[in-house]
Amino acid sequence: MTIWNELAGLDFAVKTVDAAGVPTRSLQAGAGEEAVIFLHGTSGHLEAFARNIAAHAPYYECHAIDMLGHGYTGKPDYPYEIPRYVDHLVNYLDAVGLDKVHLVGESLGGWVAAYLASEQPERVLSLQLLAAGGTVANPDVMQRIRTSTTKAVQSNDIELTRARLHLLMNDPVNATEELVEARHRIYHQPDFVANIHNLLSLQDMDTRQRNLLRPDRLARIQAPTLVVWGHENPFGDVPEAEKMAADIAGAQLQLYPECGHWPQHEQAALYNPLSLEFLAKASERVKSVV
Repeated sequence: MTIWNELAGLDFAVKTVDAAGVPTRSLQAGAGEEAVIFLHGTSGHLEAFARNIAAHAPYYECHAIDMLGHGYTGKPDYPYEIPRYVDHLVNYLDAVGLDKVHLVGESLGGWVAAYLASEQPERVLSLQLLAAGGTVANPDVMQRIRTSTTKAVQSNDIELTRARLHLLMNDPVNATEELVEARHRIYHQPDFVANIHNLLSLQDMDTRQRNLLRPDRLARIQAPTLVVWGHENPFGDVPEAEKMAADIAGAQLQLYPECGHWPQHEQAALYNPLSLEFLAKASERVKSVV
């Protein structure tokens, strides 16, 4: 399947939104009463959710964005730490007129989403953390991310980009040729190459430590929360997911076998109905409180 086939028959638009001066690439689809924002991982891009948009668009206004410094979004020259990502996300929400949203974040996207939910709970209807980062600082994992990404960006060899995507997947078949080519093109934009040190700043130990989602921050999250994890996640073992879910009051945990770091993509047939059920229940909970 290609990204175009995944979106076949769906009315959608890819736009550039001015988020307080940062041009932000956004795929928008659906027109529900509530909005779902999809946030990708480190060095990723909105195509990470190609297998999810069509399932959610009949019920929700969907926005998949390239986060600060990623994809085809603007790449200002400063380290991309979590408060910067959060500011950019809030500026995007303001630009498109969304006050409260459901957040779906994979890896780095989950880190950013959880941070926003802890800082501005009034803006978050629900929270999904898909193989989310940010609760630990594992030097081996951080070095693996830094090395694999830097090699792929600094060399024009598309096999290094393919290897970077294969690292995410339990089954390499899920790293489609279209995804590889899309990421390779993104990786070799001049401004992406020039700012790779900013994008990878969270792989520096001191920087990561001051940005971590510590238990006291997770305890401040009020939104209904779903944690989704793969048993073969190369960047974090299952106990990390269990601890994350335990630190957030009332969080639901879903584990998938034969799944790596992209559960929404690798296990889309299982994840999409789970997500829709969770979103519906979260909406009812919010309405009952109001």
